[in-house]
Amino acid sequence: MRHSAILIGGFSLLMFIGTANVRSEEEAVPQDKIPKVVMDALLAKFPKAKIDKCTREKEDDKVIYDIEFKQEGRKCEADIKDDGKFLNYEKAIEAKDLPKPVREAIDKKYPKATLKEIMEETEVKGREEKLAAYEVVLDTADKQEVELKLAPDGKILEESGEKKPAEKK
Repeated sequence: MRHSAILIGGFSLLMFIGTANVRSEEEAVPQDKIPKVVMDALLAKFPKAKIDKCTREKEDDKVIYDIEFKQEGRKCEADIKDDGKFLNYEKAIEAKDLPKPVREAIDKKYPKATLKEIMEETEVKGREEKLAAYEVVLDTADKQEVELKLAPDGKILEESGEKKPAEKK
């Protein structure tokens, strides 16, 4: 009996530690708890940012703040390190603003798809900013939701979400 109680207690402790680790990987952060250096960096680049959501996670021993916000009504997202340095940022764009090679790659792979969301991703390294990719969420002709990440030249870099029914609106 005592042996069982020890095993159950040990198992419970492992479960608690396991869930604590999962929670520490990505954690919601209220706006008033975002470090000043991170907020200052965001507002320097996006002075009219209205924050919708912020999460904090650890990647390779670095703390990253993933901030979703709107800038003058446009959906945006930024990944900023806890020292205030940008890793990247994304801004929503219209389908008509996609480069021709990107649009052609989407049309070839998913003819008659409906584009739901398009984000233009810019990587930041020091003072250098470079258009890195386009992230596109679409509904295929057979009503499957797919997420694509495409290079500016139209090459598909990542593809996920196939065989996931599209959300009804």
